[in-house]
Order: sequence, then C-alpha cells, then structure tokens
Amino acid sequence: MQELHREANTLGSKSVDAEVSRASMEMKLLIEQMREQIQNLE
Repeated sequence: MQELHREANTLGSKSVDAEVSRASMEMKLLIEQMREQIQNLE
C-alpha cells in the first residue's frame, strides 16, 4: 500500500495536466481507504 501511495504521489507531482492531477488525488484517497481497511483486519 505504501508503494502504491508513493507512485500516486509521483504521478501527481510530475503531472502538468489537471485531469491527471485530479486522478492522482483520487487514487491517494482510495489507497488511504484500503490502508484503513487492512488495519481493521489486523
């Protein structure tokens, strides 16, 4: 999950397109939700 979050950050920081930046932010939100669900399983 941490690696996915890093990749989403990299994508967002290198993007010059607003749509890609928005998608990056959405990905980070979804990754964070997955991380929370995994923690609940533990």
